[in-house]
Amino acid sequence: MNIPLNIDWQQILLHWMNLAILAGGLYFLLYKPVKDFMARREAHYQELEEEARARLRQADELKEQYQAQLDGAEEEIAQSRSKAQQDLQKSVQEQLDQAQRQAAQIVSKAREEAEYSRERTRKESQRELRELATAAARKLVFQPDADPFDQFLNLAEGGGADESR
Repeated sequence: MNIPLNIDWQQILLHWMNLAILAGGLYFLLYKPVKDFMARREAHYQELEEEARARLRQADELKEQYQAQLDGAEEEIAQSRSKAQQDLQKSVQEQLDQAQRQAAQIVSKAREEAEYSRERTRKESQRELRELATAAARKLVFQPDADPFDQFLNLAEGGGADESR
């Protein structure tokens, strides 16, 4: 077979078969394992990303729960503070009422003691006046020659200590 331009179809066919075998061998030896490796790697990173998103959602849920608990705790603190202030005001009012009652009792007792003291002083001064009047009358009665007014003045100046008779 004589081919113009010196082309040997048998050689071309052998080269095409060598190329097909080489391409098939490279496909099974290099391309397919690399493609499988890349698919596994992509799946692995996809799983990591999904896990990260799930953890992030879980962290957000926990954050919301803790925030709700914190808000509840703040409300409880406010209620406790309010109750403590009310208890303090009640206690202060009770102490104030008790102090006012005690003050009223002290004032009442002081008035009674003052009244008693005034009454006792009045009775004592009346008794002393009676004694002075009795002593002056005795002196006047027993000293007829002296002037009664002078005797009274002497008696007043001496305080009744001149009872020698």
